Amino acid sequence: MVISPLTKKKLINFRRIKRGYWSFIILSTMLVLSLFAEFLINSKALLVKYQGSYYFPVVSDVRLGIEFGQDSAGEANYRALQLSFEAEAEAEAGEDFVIMPLVPWNPYEQDFSGEYPPNAPSVESRHFLGTDVIGRDILARLVYGFRTAMGFALLTMAASYAIGVAVGCAMGFLGGKFDLFVQRFIEIWSMVPFLYVIMILVSIVQPSFALFVAINVMFGWMGITWYMRTMTYKEVAREYVSAAKALGASNIRIVFNHILPNTMVMIVTLAPFTIAANITALTALDYLGLGLMPPTPSWGELLQQGKSNLDSPWIVTSVVTAIVAVLVMVTFIGEAVRAAFDPKKFTRYV
Repeated sequence: MVISPLTKKKLINFRRIKRGYWSFIILSTMLVLSLFAEFLINSKALLVKYQGSYYFPVVSDVRLGIEFGQDSAGEANYRALQLSFEAEAEAEAGEDFVIMPLVPWNPYEQDFSGEYPPNAPSVESRHFLGTDVIGRDILARLVYGFRTAMGFALLTMAASYAIGVAVGCAMGFLGGKFDLFVQRFIEIWSMVPFLYVIMILVSIVQPSFALFVAINVMFGWMGITWYMRTMTYKEVAREYVSAAKALGASNIRIVFNHILPNTMVMIVTLAPFTIAANITALTALDYLGLGLMPPTPSWGELLQQGKSNLDSPWIVTSVVTAIVAVLVMVTFIGEAVRAAFDPKKFTRYV
């Protein structure tokens, strides 16, 4: 793909805005790492060597703990197995070993081995951010909750923008009665109370990730539609569109080859702020108890626990720090994109 000189200049301008550029690098790295969270935070071992055979529980279904000399016929306790093999190795009685992830807990597992939860952060127990009120590892739930929140935000934004861009572009390009009809429809649909719809649907059907994506898309496409309608009206009135029509270009060619490329600046500029809004929306719904079904890892559910257990400050501190850090990075990225794609002289953000 050939990048135009103007696009290269915009990318260079984006890199010059250090806080936006490094926020993008850090957030992208976090997102990629969260996609492989099972290899970093999990109660399943990465690798087990037992009696000369190698097992990879994190990627294969090794469910018989009895295979590893344990009494349980279900999933093996790999943390206990690791301690057992290490003791045998110190006594020079065996060569078996277990390699565990950095955090040997999954986000659903409860730990009652120490004091009654919630327990404070501890390196010895490998609960680096402590446990919540029912003994689940907070770091594990933060990381898996981050993946859920970012997945929700990105999917919702993509679907909302696809609908909004298509409808808004059609309104601006076709105009007339179609434009008036869609305007009235949007005005009526925007009056439907979003929270009431959530409450009604949650009481009827079981909440799920797909359901919340669909509901947010139903109400989230209207914002970008108005922007696209305005931008399309402006572009249709320009000389290059008239020239394309005079040369016999079809409406589809004019829209996809001329109008949409000239409105992408606005879409790219608004995208980071939409992501931040979607993350906030899901967190708020989970906090109110109208979000994803327990025990799904959720920042909103952790925030609710932290608010109800202020005597365990590590809960609220962890989740608030995570939310603020992600939202600040997304905001910095949005500001940098807006400044870098600004057609005016690039002097504001240095």
